[in-house]
Amino acid sequence: MANRRLAPAAEQPDDFAFSPENAEWAKGQIAKYPEGRQASAVIPLLWKAQEQNGGWLPQKAIEAVADELGMPHIRVLEVATFYTMFALEPVGRFWIQLCGTVPCDSCGARELKGYLQERLGPPGHVSADGNFSWLEVECLGACCNAPMAQINQDYYEDLTPESLGTLMDDLAAGRPVKVGSQVGRTSSEPKDAVHTLQDPTLFDGSRIGAWRKRFEQTDAEAEEAGRDEAASSEQRAAADPKPAHPDAGRAAGSPATDAPAQRAAGGETPVKAQDRADAADRSHSTTAQGESGPAETAAESTPAESPPAQSTPEQMAAAGEAAAAEAGAQSTLRRDEVPPQPAAPGASEGEIAAEAEETRIEKTLADLPKDASPEQKADAVGTRPPALDAALAGQPDALTRIKGIGPGNERRLHELGIYHFDQIAAWTRDEVAWVGTYLAFPGRIDREDWVGQAKALGGADAPGRSAQ
Repeated sequence: MANRRLAPAAEQPDDFAFSPENAEWAKGQIAKYPEGRQASAVIPLLWKAQEQNGGWLPQKAIEAVADELGMPHIRVLEVATFYTMFALEPVGRFWIQLCGTVPCDSCGARELKGYLQERLGPPGHVSADGNFSWLEVECLGACCNAPMAQINQDYYEDLTPESLGTLMDDLAAGRPVKVGSQVGRTSSEPKDAVHTLQDPTLFDGSRIGAWRKRFEQTDAEAEEAGRDEAASSEQRAAADPKPAHPDAGRAAGSPATDAPAQRAAGGETPVKAQDRADAADRSHSTTAQGESGPAETAAESTPAESPPAQSTPEQMAAAGEAAAAEAGAQSTLRRDEVPPQPAAPGASEGEIAAEAEETRIEKTLADLPKDASPEQKADAVGTRPPALDAALAGQPDALTRIKGIGPGNERRLHELGIYHFDQIAAWTRDEVAWVGTYLAFPGRIDREDWVGQAKALGGADAPGRSAQ
């Protein structure tokens, strides 16, 4: 391959500047890249400079491009010397770049190279008539039609020493030449000994119907298989029925349609007035019902509390409208207004509290603007806990010892002025709600029992809270 050196000083021009048209073009290229990335335009600008200078890049042109892009001269020189498409010495009117890599070399590029050396002399020198110069370069990407060469901007492929000589004679004489393959090949198709795609039906359109029939048959088979699978699933379900999931855990007298989502879809208030009254009465807690058993729950009910067995649709609609009006008058639910949720079998107190907390907070946040800040959301559901300006004695507790608090949450708690276990141990319910909402995971503090863990680690009566 050729050595990449700048032309001798005697051949270098004294200066270089883009023509007004090319300068405007260069500005358009630079504008394609974001601020600070103007160096990405270096190759287009070098190419335009080479084009303006008669097909080669003098040192002054390289430096002018570097100054235009605000790059060190050596950086642009590195680019210009790396790519062989940039000629660093004067070239002839027709610059021949001969591919010399493996595919072309295997197909006859060595003979082409010998012909050029015999006719023009060593690479990098302009012929005596000024028409030609040549250079051996790396792969030009037309391996299927090897051997090949690029002359100025065009590719000439499937060359032999004879066809290359004829091509050069025509170019020098100004006669028209054929670009591309010189053996009549179309694009990169095989040129001889072709044994593929010989069936005439591939080209006369007769196979289209056969393919369409095959596609339709495949679709029909897939549809039939789907029907068989559906029928098989129905048979298995009939043979081995399982309880429907929506009724799991529901009271025997409460149908699946008697749920908040179904009542809301029917135009009724999702939470019944009686449910609200039961929620406000601590004695009706679902947790208490789960512990005392159905016998005690049934004993607490009285006939007066049960709705009439023969309520008319008009009476039910009137009751629903009254409950909806009552619900609409309250934009933000208080903690004691959230109807207790059925406790899952084996659910811990932390899980029950977390689910209730999530439900209340979700309903409250629904009324806030979508762009509300984390602090605005937290203020809407709770009270910000007291904070310290800095850790006591400059030594914060290792809050990451609490399960659920990682380095990220510890840092955010420090930003809130929470440095010690005793601060977390003393959080009230409203403060737990505030912190959980601010950190964007309401209910998690209850679920992971941060307060209980903090009490075990530091004690609720430690001096951290009293020092505030």
